[in-house]
Amino acid sequence: MTGIRGDRSRARMLSLLGATVLTTMMTAGCTTARTQAGGTPSEMPTPTPTAACPLVEGVELPPECAPYDPEKSMAQNDRYRERMDITEEARLAAEQAIADVRPALEALRTSGTLSTDAVVDVFADAGLLHAQTIGDARAVAYGVAAPLGGCIFGEVSADVLTIEAGGIIMDGGCLPAQ
Repeated sequence: MTGIRGDRSRARMLSLLGATVLTTMMTAGCTTARTQAGGTPSEMPTPTPTAACPLVEGVELPPECAPYDPEKSMAQNDRYRERMDITEEARLAAEQAIADVRPALEALRTSGTLSTDAVVDVFADAGLLHAQTIGDARAVAYGVAAPLGGCIFGEVSADVLTIEAGGIIMDGGCLPAQ
């Protein structure tokens, strides 16, 4: 029984010794790095930012702030809605598909039977599958993959029909989240 207990004690002792050596080496490394940089071991490192603070012209930020430009951040936040470019060939194919579906969407707009399902059916009848829609009987926003890439997108309501061709949005797909 003494042998087993002794083995545990030695293992704990070695573990404690290893931790002490490691701590000493890490502390010495920090001191050496500061001394090599031209400082003294007693100098404190500069504080690291702990909060994001907006840049304001003429205002000096405290050292715990990481500065950011709120206008730039808002612009980047809306980039997911921007559309990618498409080739001229893809644009021409999309415009032909628009010419094919415009009369049916216009008829739907004036018929009083507007719904998301009816809009999806117009695109399916033209061979354009997987249309995305958002709306109700008052207005339907839609987006569908164009024949050679890109999207056909717009909105239909009792008052207006818009239909355009363009690339997919940065976030993917043809219709941005609302």
